[in-house]
Amino acid sequence: MLQNFKAISLSYKKAPLDIRELIALDETSCRLFLQTLKSFIQASDILVLSTCNRTEVYYNADDDHSTEIVKLLGITKGMENISQYLDYFTILTEHDDAVQHLFDVSMGLESQVVGDMQISNQVKQAYQWAADNETAGPFLHRLMHTIFFTNKRVVQETAFRDGAASTSYAAIELIEELTAEVMEPSILVVGLGEIGADVCRNLKDSGFKNVKITNRTQAKAKVLAEECGMEVIPFENIVQGMKEADVIISSIAHETPFFTKEMVKRLNVLSFKFFIDLSVPRSVEAEVETVPGVLVYNIDTIQNKASEALQLRISAIPKVKEIITESIDQFNDWSKEMMVSPTINRLKSALETIRQEEMARYMKKLGPKETKLVDNITKSMMQKIIKLPVLQLKAACKRGEADTLIDLLNDLFNLENQHIDTNH
Repeated sequence: MLQNFKAISLSYKKAPLDIRELIALDETSCRLFLQTLKSFIQASDILVLSTCNRTEVYYNADDDHSTEIVKLLGITKGMENISQYLDYFTILTEHDDAVQHLFDVSMGLESQVVGDMQISNQVKQAYQWAADNETAGPFLHRLMHTIFFTNKRVVQETAFRDGAASTSYAAIELIEELTAEVMEPSILVVGLGEIGADVCRNLKDSGFKNVKITNRTQAKAKVLAEECGMEVIPFENIVQGMKEADVIISSIAHETPFFTKEMVKRLNVLSFKFFIDLSVPRSVEAEVETVPGVLVYNIDTIQNKASEALQLRISAIPKVKEIITESIDQFNDWSKEMMVSPTINRLKSALETIRQEEMARYMKKLGPKETKLVDNITKSMMQKIIKLPVLQLKAACKRGEADTLIDLLNDLFNLENQHIDTNH
């Protein structure tokens, strides 16, 4: 089960926002979906990753369960007709392709804003949920820790994470363009999850002074307001805040749009008002843009900005790919060695059984000192005898030729019937 890693991915590359928001999973749904997958598919490792740009399932199994996974995803989301969206998914059934994809996603190479720093935290969170729900086996544990180590190397050795070219920073650059003619634009940030909080910090760093924030949980808003020097508006006063704002940035986590056409119409907009919707599912109803003077920008319209930070990241991509290749090679060496470790353990156990049996024949004739000496000599001989077959097996692994040697050792020492003693 070590070379059967697979992935099924729905991302911004093939699926527009209205499809992605239908299928996106929050934490509760992710955990439920993991348990559902654990019950219904035969897989030794399962990881579910869902962000505003992608919903993905990685799993280790002999069979391709992609159609079944999409159906189970539909059940988790309460959708009867999810099969109609199957063409929006990318299915990776080759082990190497799935491993490569998870590395690329985790490093930010596949992000809409290349090198987005949020993705590494989102991958860690997905791994934590897999560990909590006991869907992470030795393979996934090793793979994820290799990815985290790779991420550290990327941060330390490249400029790929330098600057602030994230989704939230791209939103700031859009605001700067939209309000270029407005003196001291008034900005309202609604919803202070990870993206909303990032937006506030970037607004502060970019020198915007007239920023107000609001959140359903006021305590969270107060903490962020202190950090960024911003004014908090109670959530129940949001309409007044919207009336005063030139730009409303929304990152509310909600199944249905929070800002409706009817709500915005009642604001009696006199000049331009800009809504920037960073939520998936969308929190600003599409029809809001039909209100005169109102313009809506959703997460798909926030394109990569040709900032200096982004250019630095783009120029670092070849080095990032080089680091990923090195990490995957090391991981593959470990994976291959895992394939031969049962044979190595059986061989050690078979030789140890012979040693113990021979020792037992002579123990009665030996004193304590002689027994200890013979024990040490025979152990040393054992280690020398086993050393060459183990090295040959590991070398054969790297060449992809281990099967023949495993069969030969099995036949020579009758290893198939040998009990593995993990202490040896």
